Amino acid sequence: MSEGGLFSTYSFCSDAAGVAGNLLAFVLFVSPIPTFRRIIRSRSTEEFSGLPYIYALLNCLICFWYGMPIVSSGIILIATVNSVGAIFQLIYIIIFIIYADKKRKVKMLGLLLAVFSVFAIIVFVSIRVFEPPNRQLFVGYLSVFSLISMFASPLFIINLVIRTKSVEYMPFYLSLATFLMSLSFFVYGLFKQDSFISVPNGIGAILGIIQLVLYFCYSRSSVEVSRRPLLESYA
Repeated sequence: MSEGGLFSTYSFCSDAAGVAGNLLAFVLFVSPIPTFRRIIRSRSTEEFSGLPYIYALLNCLICFWYGMPIVSSGIILIATVNSVGAIFQLIYIIIFIIYADKKRKVKMLGLLLAVFSVFAIIVFVSIRVFEPPNRQLFVGYLSVFSLISMFASPLFIINLVIRTKSVEYMPFYLSLATFLMSLSFFVYGLFKQDSFISVPNGIGAILGIIQLVLYFCYSRSSVEVSRRPLLESYA
């Protein structure tokens, strides 16, 4: 095979992994919809927490910025997936604010303002202080830190499953989608030779495998209850 043919195949496989990651991420982005349908129907946020969506919005914004050509070249699929994710998180936060009580409404509005302020500072500093390739390093380390902080949710779920010996709060298809998405972006990062993408998603894939193993270990002994998880999050 000619050098051009090899490059074409390499590029195709890289793009295929990135597109697959985008599609699987969309499944995770829409997973909280049942929760927000319940909030809208009851016209109350009940005992649900809005904090995970605040964290997810900041994570999506940072990773979106990392994928932009002005920061990193050739990984626009990282920008696309996180731009969609940021839109979904913002919609969820707005719905939460609309139906929250006054105290939580003020708190969520303050946190939302803080997220956009932090993101604005990151954009300003990365453009005015850093030049390529240091700009990519600066935003890349921030994105890795942000992604790793998001692993608190799957770690909590894993601990919950082990303690309760029940997979009630760990739906199989959601765990599978999380694993496949992390695996897709891990492969995408390898093709792009970008450790800021491959490393955190590699960790996410390992956590996904652990969740799937636990599911098969405890699913038979679990008593299935028709309750949705309060939060379904992604890496």
